[in-house]
Amino acid sequence: GVGAARAGNLTFMVGGVEQEFNAAKELLTCMGSNVIYCGGVGTGQAAKICNNMLLAISMIGTAEAMNLGIRL
Repeated sequence: GVGAARAGNLTFMVGGVEQEFNAAKELLTCMGSNVIYCGGVGTGQAAKICNNMLLAISMIGTAEAMNLGIRL
């Protein structure tokens, strides 16, 4: 979020032409501590979607475990 951006702690998962990524990497490292080249066009978005899905699954599991604990 905004706080991570101000602190320069964002993670960028980037897809596209590798030469263009290398040209933009210096700018991206000003805003983020992790800048990862994922491959061709669209692969950065795919990596981000997978990461978000994994986070959502983890959050759902935690919520279900808490609910079960409360009920027991």
